[in-house]
Amino acid sequence: MKLGAGGGGGKNAAFDENSEINVTPFVDVMLVLLIIFMVAAPLASVNVKVELPKSNANPEGNPNKPVFLSLQQNGKVYIGDNPIGSIEELGAKLEKEIPPEARDTARIYLRSDQTTQYRKVLELMNRLRDAGFYKVALVGEELVK
Repeated sequence: MKLGAGGGGGKNAAFDENSEINVTPFVDVMLVLLIIFMVAAPLASVNVKVELPKSNANPEGNPNKPVFLSLQQNGKVYIGDNPIGSIEELGAKLEKEIPPEARDTARIYLRSDQTTQYRKVLELMNRLRDAGFYKVALVGEELVK
């Protein structure tokens, strides 16, 4: 809006456009929200004193290091990077490496070539189950879109 002298006033006076954003309402709303959150935050915390009972449960340790098994198309099996030969030898090798009390929690990740016969993968998983290893996960590659 143009005020004062110059260019004559009246009905035909030229008005300049004001293109600035008025941030005052925005700041007012933000300050009100800040005050609300400052008042509500202490109310959300629990200040009731409670004496918790002692637990006799054993604390859980770190999870066992996972065992990576790799099965190639030709039937060779690897524990980590170490070749063990064939599927028939797998159970005996794993039983030597992992004690019986740790078999329930042992994590085994099974990797296989995409061209490996499904029958061989199932045979390997059956050998693992027969040896007492039930937590077997199959590893695959992530699809990139």
